[in-house]
Amino acid sequence: MTYALGAVGTLAVIALAYFGMLKGWRHRQQRQADLAELPAVPDITDQGVEGVYIATTTAGDWMDRIAVQELGVRSVADLAVTDAGLLFRRRGAADLFIPADRVTEVRTDRGIAGKVTPESSGLVVVTWQHDGRDLDTGFRPRRKADIATLTSSISTLIGADR
Repeated sequence: MTYALGAVGTLAVIALAYFGMLKGWRHRQQRQADLAELPAVPDITDQGVEGVYIATTTAGDWMDRIAVQELGVRSVADLAVTDAGLLFRRRGAADLFIPADRVTEVRTDRGIAGKVTPESSGLVVVTWQHDGRDLDTGFRPRRKADIATLTSSISTLIGADR
């Protein structure tokens, strides 16, 4: 009997936690509902670097994940850096294109909402502007050697655009 009560109690706590998380996510989506449509994804054939798209957050607030337009959805992705901008080809979520003229900064970092790495520079974080907001988008390349290549090519893109 005590085993059954313990199991029911545990399931109730889990259900309550899930309900709270769902309610919080929906509230976040309501707060961010005014975010304008994202730029259209152009036809870019470059393959890009394999990795994981972590999330997009409000710039400077690495825990304020953007919940609308699938920007908060973590997914396996390829990141292609072209003269036109950055293309995140995501599996399980809509592709994301960031035009070159909207990219303002690139850096490496330890974490962004949904992912913290053991090394201090395990993520490539791109700061960009959309709809009057500064946003940070995090990407973790599959191979560590790609981090330097990505930051260098994105920095060159930013420099060429200015």
